[in-house]
Amino acid sequence: VTKSLEKYGVGCELNLVEGSMTVKTTRKTRDPYIILKARDLIKLLARSIPVQQAVKILNDDTQTDIIKIGGIVRSKERFVKRRQRLLGPDGATLKALELLTNCYILVQGNTVSAMGPYKGLKQVRTVVLDCMKNIHPIYHIKTLMIKRELAKDPKLANEDWSRFLPVFKKKNTSKRRKPHVVNEKKPYTPFPPAPVPSKIDKQLDSGEFFVNEAAR
Repeated sequence: VTKSLEKYGVGCELNLVEGSMTVKTTRKTRDPYIILKARDLIKLLARSIPVQQAVKILNDDTQTDIIKIGGIVRSKERFVKRRQRLLGPDGATLKALELLTNCYILVQGNTVSAMGPYKGLKQVRTVVLDCMKNIHPIYHIKTLMIKRELAKDPKLANEDWSRFLPVFKKKNTSKRRKPHVVNEKKPYTPFPPAPVPSKIDKQLDSGEFFVNEAAR
């Protein structure tokens, strides 16, 4: 690490007692921004990124983004599942994402570290945060693959690409199904319904009751 920083004229001190690392400019430093790159290098090394990979951050065309994913999901179980979804089976999803965005991605604990060009980092951040919000990364990967193919065609440079991109609809099957026959509600009245007339009431109405009385 010290040797790679010396090329850019940055001094580096490692304090094993405190477990800290300090970077500072020297007389040989040409680029004023390199000190911020050196700070990012320490951050990446702290996130247990291999040294050979972390040193690439000192190049001008490489940036870094550390995405915090810890506080997005409350349930620990759900968080672990979604983080695993980001990795995919045998790291396949993560590998596909790395190839499409030209970034190096490392999922570690509550953070996702990414290194690469600005455009790629922006895409990685969108995919990671959406994955934590329960949107599967495969949808983003499909869209990115289509965009990559469209970018190869110079005729489509100034056209709207939305007609080529897939539209994913939400399929939430957990919602209660509505019944086919919907019973209409009757208008509300504060009065109780009229009592049903009994057999004697009907006889009284028709006069049959009195005839029977006379016959008796």
